[in-house]
Amino acid sequence: MLNTNLITNASGLLASERTKYVKLHPKSAELSTKANQHFLYGVPMHWMNDWGTPVPLFISHAEGAHFTCADGIDYTDFCLGDTGAMFGHSPAAVAKAIAAQASRGYTAMLPSTIAPDVGEALSDFFGLDYWQLATTATDANRFVLRWARAVTGRNKLLVFDGCYHGTIDDTEIDIIDGKTVNRASLLGQVYDLGLHTTAVPFNDLAAVERELAKGDVAVLLTEPALTNCGMVLPQNGFIENLRTLTTKYGTLLTLDETHTISTARGGWAKANCVTPDFLVVGKPIAGGLPAAAYGFSETMADRMKAAKDNAPAGHSGIGTTLSGNMMTLAAINATLRETATEAAYQHMLALAAMLETQLSTAIAVHNLPWNISRMGARLELQFCEKPPQNATEARAAQNDTIESAIHLYLLNRGVLLTPFHNMMLICPATTEADITKLVRLFNDFLKELCSE
Repeated sequence: MLNTNLITNASGLLASERTKYVKLHPKSAELSTKANQHFLYGVPMHWMNDWGTPVPLFISHAEGAHFTCADGIDYTDFCLGDTGAMFGHSPAAVAKAIAAQASRGYTAMLPSTIAPDVGEALSDFFGLDYWQLATTATDANRFVLRWARAVTGRNKLLVFDGCYHGTIDDTEIDIIDGKTVNRASLLGQVYDLGLHTTAVPFNDLAAVERELAKGDVAVLLTEPALTNCGMVLPQNGFIENLRTLTTKYGTLLTLDETHTISTARGGWAKANCVTPDFLVVGKPIAGGLPAAAYGFSETMADRMKAAKDNAPAGHSGIGTTLSGNMMTLAAINATLRETATEAAYQHMLALAAMLETQLSTAIAVHNLPWNISRMGARLELQFCEKPPQNATEARAAQNDTIESAIHLYLLNRGVLLTPFHNMMLICPATTEADITKLVRLFNDFLKELCSE
């Protein structure tokens, strides 16, 4: 429980930091006014207006672990596009590959000559034999759900409360009074998502087995850790037991590793020797260009071919025109082969461990009931003494006032965290100096927050 003094101090800090932000960013304010003439809320996507800044922060240049805003201020980036730029902004190998491809065509609805190389790179990186491409992880999850229903003949989807799998309709749900219902903030939804989706608490194997035993669940879709309601790490053996239970009841297991690719080279599943039926990845695999992929075994490929071959001719509802275009293939190939190397991961993991230790020390010095959760190069600050075990506990630990104060305090001093929660990500270009800067500023913030 957060005490009243902390919240009062956070409110005061937030007000003063908002004033400071406006003074620091006159050009961003000017751009915001101009963009409002043609963009809803003055931004290309409306959620870009939800960062909590008085006006959006407009970016002029990004490279490595840093970016420069319209007002010429340099920032150390620990958001990294919420994983989209997990391998750094504009990595050299990817920039070179994109530049080389730019004069040779962008898209043609036909496979590039490097398609076999990209398939080989995906298989080597993630450990699954067969792949298909999509433009976003949302699309990849949607396509996997169609395939799963097609090959199993079942219609139900099982997910966890607090899940995030992009904007696929079937997963935009919450548990309210024990029932799966449409998320209250969801716009324009015209049917009850609970008809075909069931949600249960994360880390609750008994609840999972209860639903699987009904025999109508086509696929269980989950991240190895919940990453969008704070971070909820799996209990020891939880994901491995999901693999056992889904096999027992004839349900397919899909692991969405779009965020947990931070764990190690190849993601959480490969690092922990768990083989899902489908693996979904997105965001960083093309160095930040829109790209996603889903992988599966040869056995699953045979089942998918049988479902497709036995269906009437026509559009399967799977695939989009620009997916797998020539530019994307070039970027994926350069990212997986030259950028997301084992050496890059070792650097990222070492700095993430260092940051975890130093942030935890700062929290302890100020005797705060907070914790740091970490999955590889991804860290999360949460306002509870022990790491949450499910989404209910994670939500209970949230405090918008303190979170907003931390973000704006750091932003005004040249450090960016991920919005909507307290995630920090390390990339291959992050340095010890970047870590030192974040920890120093975090300590400064805590001193002001905890003052009497």
